[in-house]
Amino acid sequence: MRHNTSLRNVAIIAHVDHGKTTLVDAMFRQSGVFRAGQRVDDRVMDNMDLERERGITIAAKNCAVTWQGVKINIIDTPGHADFGGEVERALFMASGAILLVDASEGPLPQTRFVLGKTLAAGLPVLVVINKIDRKDARPVEVLDEIYDLFIDLGANEGQLEFPVLYAIGRDGVAMTSPDDARADLAPLFRTILEYIPGPAHEPGEPFQMLVADLDYSDYLGRLAIGRIVHGSVAARESLVCMREGGGVAPLRVTKLQVYDGLRLKEVPSAEPGDIVVLAGIEDVAIGDTVCTRENPKALPRIRVDEPTVAMRFGINTSPLAGREGKIVQSRVIEDRLNRESLRNVAVSVERTEDRDAFLVKGRGEFQMAILIETMRREGFEMSVGRPQVILKKDAAGGILEPVEHLYVDCDEMFTGIVTEKLAQRKGRMLNCVNSGTGRVRLEFSVSSRGIIGYRDEFLTDTKGTGILNSYLEGYDSWRGDFSTRFSGSIVADRAGTAVAYALFNLEPRGTLFVAPGDPVYEGMIVGEHNRDNDIDVNPTKEKKLTNLRAAGKDENVILTPVKKMTMEYALHFVREDELVEVTPQSIRLRKAELSAHRRYSGSRLKMR
Repeated sequence: MRHNTSLRNVAIIAHVDHGKTTLVDAMFRQSGVFRAGQRVDDRVMDNMDLERERGITIAAKNCAVTWQGVKINIIDTPGHADFGGEVERALFMASGAILLVDASEGPLPQTRFVLGKTLAAGLPVLVVINKIDRKDARPVEVLDEIYDLFIDLGANEGQLEFPVLYAIGRDGVAMTSPDDARADLAPLFRTILEYIPGPAHEPGEPFQMLVADLDYSDYLGRLAIGRIVHGSVAARESLVCMREGGGVAPLRVTKLQVYDGLRLKEVPSAEPGDIVVLAGIEDVAIGDTVCTRENPKALPRIRVDEPTVAMRFGINTSPLAGREGKIVQSRVIEDRLNRESLRNVAVSVERTEDRDAFLVKGRGEFQMAILIETMRREGFEMSVGRPQVILKKDAAGGILEPVEHLYVDCDEMFTGIVTEKLAQRKGRMLNCVNSGTGRVRLEFSVSSRGIIGYRDEFLTDTKGTGILNSYLEGYDSWRGDFSTRFSGSIVADRAGTAVAYALFNLEPRGTLFVAPGDPVYEGMIVGEHNRDNDIDVNPTKEKKLTNLRAAGKDENVILTPVKKMTMEYALHFVREDELVEVTPQSIRLRKAELSAHRRYSGSRLKMR
């Protein structure tokens, strides 16, 4: 094997909010990607609207910088475990990784997840301890925790001898020691060139490229993105695509592009190890191999962890269907979901007995919420059900369910309520660390069922100061049934417009989701009941008018402000017999069976 020393392919992995995208911004500025005086937004790699709004990386992205004549392809990966498929896919293009860890928080659950995938791929890892300027920074203890994490994940001797740098990504400085002068990122670039090897290739092998990502251009059509494993490729060259199952499809490269900073640059040819973008391949999927016609040879396909959560996606069947969204047909919804499964290897789509509904499987409810939010912004209108975990059976026929390792960081005063709530959800405490600073770190083993819907409750219980993270530990035996919601629903019994007078009289019953003037219909959930049963109400009832006047009858009605409905809260709130109605303008909750008479008849039959 020979290494291409003029290239480096590096993936940046980190936990959520540890400064990964900010560090990439600084690398751009100091490598000459931006001209002097050019005005650039912060977090330029987070180019999706949802990424900028939420401050997280959702999709893995590629870019490139040049340092001392060596091209460094940078792969920015998500830090959330729900987008683990993006991490696994991106690692196939890398020959090394930079692990970024917060100098105060240390390695957290998502750090364990992405690092485990990196070590399993056999990649060398460069450790950067970021944010050492924080008042609560503890770089020495964090480095010990990183060593413990490497050993716990089974790192080999070569991977354990990782170089360590200390950085302040916001200021664009990196040092080999916390006490060194804080000048620039030159130590980081030098360490990448010295420690991360160039991509390996076999000199005599023909061209091979594994498709690791897909994109689409209005001018060029579908784009296939991947790293050249062996050989080289030229524009206008005739190649073949090796599909899953052994199928072979001829293709012609109409345009060959490589990454240059944040943009794509057209080139006549590309060398081994480079990450390229091929245009002219219409029918291609992630995991396919693009190779020469004379020597077609498939590479091992990309395999990712199985999905653990499934959700029902269907057309909107409410009386308000079609009023706010442009795309409502089941055929178009299915086509959009299939396109998502092509671009995201962690998502799969299955048909159901109902031809207007589809079962979408993924890594977690947060990934599903992002998919739904993206679709509604594209103009889709649909209904979705509550996330359900995917169960398995062992050899003896016993039921197995996904179990997660849960990390909690909260104030000491909230330890009791957190432990009590997780115990109700069949959680088992594994560890409790109280360092005497007023905050406590707790570890639990909890089924994925128990975490669905708990995050919002956790933030309420800890007054917004708690930190909750988890990663999938595997499958374990069924832990029994438990209640995840102890309140019922306030359901409208007729169609119309919500009236302030009616809502004022309903406020003592619970928390309302609708405001005066909002449209309602029979079966729509207008609030959360204080008790555990559902009640049917009339939110359109108006005050009866008479020709008599009395003291106190003309007082203004003052309502409690309505809580803004978010996608995550809606998915956590609904029960198995309820749906979320999603449109580009609104998020509503409703019963799966809208008719109050049919719901009552069905409940009577179940009681017999």
